[in-house]
Amino acid sequence: MTHTYNISGMTCTGCQAKVHQLLSNIPGVTNVDINLLRGKADITMSSHIATATLQDALKEHPKYQLTEEAPHHAAPVPAFGEEKRSWLQTYKPLLIIFGYITLITVLAAFNADGFDWMRGMSVFMAGFFLTFSFFKMLDLQGFADSYAMYDVVAKKFRGWALIYPFVELLLGIAYAADFKPLITNGVTFVVMAISIVGVLQSVLNKRRIQCACLGAVFNLPMSTVTIIEDALMIAMSGISVATMTNIL
Repeated sequence: MTHTYNISGMTCTGCQAKVHQLLSNIPGVTNVDINLLRGKADITMSSHIATATLQDALKEHPKYQLTEEAPHHAAPVPAFGEEKRSWLQTYKPLLIIFGYITLITVLAAFNADGFDWMRGMSVFMAGFFLTFSFFKMLDLQGFADSYAMYDVVAKKFRGWALIYPFVELLLGIAYAADFKPLITNGVTFVVMAISIVGVLQSVLNKRRIQCACLGAVFNLPMSTVTIIEDALMIAMSGISVATMTNIL
């Protein structure tokens, strides 16, 4: 059985991840699906769990308040911070970042002989990893909480969620310094291929969770945009490895 509850006090993806963890630890709870913008949680349980039991799970964090959802005939109460946003408003931060990285890539890869695609991909990936690792490190714990909600490795080993931003930082430095390109691209391919598994599972299962690609700073929903972002990095690193090994 699944019941919907109102949860107030969540202001970021870190809050969402914390509440998700606390509620998921309750015996009998089989799934927790939290909508941060609406301030609601769909809780699936094997048998009925009293609202008081759910509230007790959050008592050590008093800013999170769980209440039963009002009857459908009652006037809906807007959740804190909820607002309707268009696709462009939602993904504006991501689009601006990709725009800047693309501009730098084009300027760096053009030379007298035309456009150097290999250099262009290296510059793009350097900018991508350095920028995205920066935003993750602004709130490392918040990122780790969010990332552990869907990444297949971080779910089992939370330490990976804390390490991941530093992996991105090192990859960004490696691309910028042109350090052993074959190894750098190989590592990127493996890391991003593993990362996309959890993203695909979340999107295909239509889970309403937040994407941790920009850490806990921006409230971006998990969607096909996240899949495209990861797939792009997999494709670039894969093409680079294939070119260096004369497969292409």
